[in-house]
Amino acid sequence: QVQLVESGGGLVQPGGSLRLSCAASVSIFSIYAMGWYRQAPGKQRELVARIINSGSTNYADSVKGRFTISRDKAKNTVYLQMNSLKPEDTAAYYCSSERDGFRSWGQGTQVTVSS
Repeated sequence: QVQLVESGGGLVQPGGSLRLSCAASVSIFSIYAMGWYRQAPGKQRELVARIINSGSTNYADSVKGRFTISRDKAKNTVYLQMNSLKPEDTAAYYCSSERDGFRSWGQGTQVTVSS
């Protein structure tokens, strides 16, 4: 099982930026896909952004043009750069990995966008 540790959440004003990090316990070369999901209170967990081994990415429509997912294979880390944040981006953000048919989750990091 892959262990994932997220960091970088916090409180930010609307229009601000944050970068989330997700460190994996194994080489991300061995992981088929990594992604960021979020869950707001009373809502279902939803995909925010995902990157597969080839480097191909996909994003939720609500974050396209504002969020960017990237990876540093040397550090076994995936990032989510979030710009132009909106109050509706407020949620717990979770890192996920898919390897050999198994999905692993991090513990989550809270992002709050408020003035």
